[in-house]
Amino acid sequence: MSGIITVNYNRKPCYDIMIENDFDKLKEKMMGLELKDAKAMIITDSNVGPIYLDVIKDQIKDVCSNTFCYQITAGETSKNLDTVQAIIREMIDHSMNRHDFMIALGGGVVGDITGFVASIYMRGIPFIQLPTSLLAQVDSSIGGKTGVDFEEYKNMIGAFHMPLLVYINTATLDTLDARQFYSGMAEVMKYGLIMDASFYEWL
Repeated sequence: MSGIITVNYNRKPCYDIMIENDFDKLKEKMMGLELKDAKAMIITDSNVGPIYLDVIKDQIKDVCSNTFCYQITAGETSKNLDTVQAIIREMIDHSMNRHDFMIALGGGVVGDITGFVASIYMRGIPFIQLPTSLLAQVDSSIGGKTGVDFEEYKNMIGAFHMPLLVYINTATLDTLDARQFYSGMAEVMKYGLIMDASFYEWL
């Protein structure tokens, strides 16, 4: 399965969602985003990084001038302001400016944190979503929703910040455990129940 969906905002093209079964076209797509002289900060987690980080680094090594990574502990417990502060400190240490960009490589937690940091660092810098869970691919990576938890309150702090690109590699779903896959499918089924009876019946 492959294809491109263009997301419109205020009736104008905003960004593309690319759907592929590998990361092979990521470099080509990013070449068209004029990122050659920019630094890239990849945010990933302890589950996804060991599997896909080297692949992504290899894909973008000719796209941008400098690439570095920050890895968080996998899970919802990392989705807080302490993690945001640590990432921003790393960005300052690497002298990132508003012409640089971020890449979210992971599921919903990674995407939400990365997008939120991108929305507030120097009043907003670009970011790219590389969602690796089904829930992130069908929901949290799309629409510019970003945010972190505050104390016991989920997604209490956040902003809407549209990505430059969402690149979905459906092969990443092969590494999900059953619970994560079912969680994502529940979201897919919800869309059918809300908007499309024939799609729900097909599912």
